[in-house]
Amino acid sequence: MLVHSRTGRWATWAVFFVPLFALPLLVILAASFAINWSGAFPSGPTGHHYAAATSGDSLQALTTSLVTAVTASLLALTIGSWAALAAASLRSRGRRLLDALFMLPVAVPSVVVGLAVLVAFSKPPMLLNGTRWIVILAHTILVTAFAYSSVSAAIVRLDPMYEQAAASLGARPSYVLWRVKLPLLLPSLTASAGLCFALSMGELSATMMLYPPDWTPLPVQIFAATDRGSLFTGAAVAVVLMGTTLLVLLGVSRIRTRASYR
Repeated sequence: MLVHSRTGRWATWAVFFVPLFALPLLVILAASFAINWSGAFPSGPTGHHYAAATSGDSLQALTTSLVTAVTASLLALTIGSWAALAAASLRSRGRRLLDALFMLPVAVPSVVVGLAVLVAFSKPPMLLNGTRWIVILAHTILVTAFAYSSVSAAIVRLDPMYEQAAASLGARPSYVLWRVKLPLLLPSLTASAGLCFALSMGELSATMMLYPPDWTPLPVQIFAATDRGSLFTGAAVAVVLMGTTLLVLLGVSRIRTRASYR
């Protein structure tokens, strides 16, 4: 519902945005600086939790999350874009079948995807269990659906006149794809990459079933810290995770803005 008055907009922010979105994040931020929280407000502040959150195992977990998210995002963007381009040339029945195939992993709980990957890749000839690649594979499967759906929607919005004009001038299909269609899709591709990255950075359920001891992503580190009672350190690690993800998304957004004005 659109709110046209200033009072209505402020009321909407006060009633919906602040309690549902801003307040939980502010609580995590306050807890990351707290020494103790036994009353209405935390005691502190202290920066010791951030010292633990940016060194040792936590720093290694952040690096692991970044490598996993970037790799999974690039793979998902490649597979999803290729599939979306292929689906655009299919008839409606084939397109619906491909849509269902790619959306199936997000239609079930991610722990189901983790179990499926664990069962499928725990025996030769594709023995990935106990390696980093099984985590990256699971993340790729989970985020490819979002890349596929985003690029598919962008392809539908493309004006076919650009491709027709290039083809009428003698351009080969490969040239039309690389020099006409993909540049027009670049804003959607960057947006899809950012979404896939953010989803991979926060993935926990499937990761908990698959990660080896030497490849522990940051969400697992947060869960482990809170599970052993280090709530404030876990909050600081969560803030580091949110901040890192936000910085990357801001960079992707800037690239997308430049691509939109090309």
